[in-house]
Formats: sequence, structure tokens, C-alpha cells
Amino acid sequence: MPQPEMITVKTTVACSPTEAWRAFTTPEAIMAWNFASPDWHCPAARVDLRVGGKHWARMEAKDGSFGFDFTATYEAVDPPHVLALRLDDGRLARTVFEPGPDGTEVTTQFDPDPEASVEMQQGGWQAILDNYKRYAEAQT
Repeated sequence: MPQPEMITVKTTVACSPTEAWRAFTTPEAIMAWNFASPDWHCPAARVDLRVGGKHWARMEAKDGSFGFDFTATYEAVDPPHVLALRLDDGRLARTVFEPGPDGTEVTTQFDPDPEASVEMQQGGWQAILDNYKRYAEAQT
């Protein structure tokens, strides 16, 4: 059976690649932007930012009705250019930071979850990336 195509989300952040990287990779930053809607939050995150290191972020509904751990292992760490994670379910997520005329272009491609629609996944990951953009720009 053919492998499903990766899903792509992107944004442009009005800051340098180094600032964009920092806002994407520190636990404090991740907790500030890593959720898809205002009724969710990320109350805790841990980052061991090296190849083979672990990434862990707790994502929860603010009303406590649901939550889950987003866990992965870093496969590529090339600051401030490329970050790749192998999610614990085997899927790959790869983010690239490229200088552009309006700041840093941040593009994430990820393997789809076969249990959810592509549209839902793309919308959720894009909403998280939009939160990241707001956070990163507010820091500079």
C-alpha cells in the first residue's frame, strides 16, 4: 500500500532564524503556544534537544475533560535550520527554518495520522503554528 503524502503547514515569523528557533524549542516557549484552540493549553513540556533526545509536551483541555502526552525522539537537530521528530507512534514531523524577505519562513511537514482526516490534522497543526507565530513575534 502506498505511503500517504505528508501534510504541510507553514508561516512566516517576523524575526531572525535564531529567534524563531528559540521560540520553537525551549520548554517555556512550547508551553506558551503548543495548543490548537483557546480552550486548550500546554501546562508542561520537557526538551532534550539533541539527536536521540526526548521531546514531551502535555496537552490538555482547560476544563480538564481530556488530555494527552505528545512524545517523540529528536532525529535531526541543526539549529537554527532543521528540527525533526519521530513521534512515538512512528510518524515523522520535520520543521525547517529559512530566512526570507519578511523574516523566517517556518515549514512543518508531518506524516498523517491514519485515524483522523487530513483536513482536521492540517487545521489543528496550522492553528498551533499560528499560535507559535504570535508568540515568537511578541518575544522580539
